[in-house]
Amino acid sequence: MEQFILFFVSLLANLFSAFAGGGAGLLQLPVLIFLGLPFGIALATHKIASVALGIGATLRHIKEGGLHRRFAAFILATGLPGVLLGASVILQVPGRYAEVALGVLTVGLGIYSVVKGELGLVEQPRNRHGIGLWLGGAVLFGIGILNGSLTSGTGLFVTLWLIRWFGADYRQAVAYTLVLVGMFWNGTGAVALSIMGEVRWDWLPALLAGSLLGGYAGAHLAILKGNRWIKRAFETVTLLVGIKLVIG
Repeated sequence: MEQFILFFVSLLANLFSAFAGGGAGLLQLPVLIFLGLPFGIALATHKIASVALGIGATLRHIKEGGLHRRFAAFILATGLPGVLLGASVILQVPGRYAEVALGVLTVGLGIYSVVKGELGLVEQPRNRHGIGLWLGGAVLFGIGILNGSLTSGTGLFVTLWLIRWFGADYRQAVAYTLVLVGMFWNGTGAVALSIMGEVRWDWLPALLAGSLLGGYAGAHLAILKGNRWIKRAFETVTLLVGIKLVIG
C-alpha cells in the first residue's frame, strides 16, 4: 500500500508539473514527510525522483523539436552553478523564512500571468544577445540557487522568466524547463544532496516510475492542448504552490 501511494502521488504530481511547467513538489514532498521522512531525507529523495520527470518529458519533447541547442546550453551554464551553491547550504540552514518569501513570489507569478492576458501565447524572441542575455543569465543563476535549496516552485520561476525576459511562448518555455531544469538542474541537486545527506532508496522505484510516466503524459498533454491551456494550468499551479509554501 505504501508503494502504491508513492506511485500514485508521484504520477499525479508530475503529470500536472509537466503540463504546467513546474510544481511537482507541491504534492510529492509533503507526502514523503507525512509518511515519516525527516525534511532533509525527503528533500534528497524527492530531488532524485524528480529527475525522472525530466527524462519522461524529454522523451516526448524530443519528438516535437523546437529547442535551440545554444540557448539550452546557456540555461544550463548559468543555472547549474547556482543549483550547486543552493544544495551546499540548504542542509545547514532552516528554510522556513525562505519558503514563505518564495511562496509570496510564486503567488505573484500566477497573478502576473493572469493580469497579462496575452503573455506567452505567441513566441517573441528577445534579449538573446549582449547585455540582455547576460542579465537574463544572472537571474537564472539566482533561480538555480533556489532550485538547489528549496523544495518546489522554482521550475515555475524558470518558465515565466523564459517567457517574460526571453520572449518564449508557454509551450516552448515549459519544454525548456522540463528538459533542462527537470533533468539537469534537478539531477545536479540530487547528486549533491545524496552525497551530503541521506536518501530513502527503497522508496525510489515507485517514485521514479510515477515521475517518468507522469512527465511523459504531462508533456504529451501540453503539446496537444497548446499555449492557452498551459497558461491556465501554470496560473493554477503557481497559486497553489505559493499558498502551500506560505502556510507550510
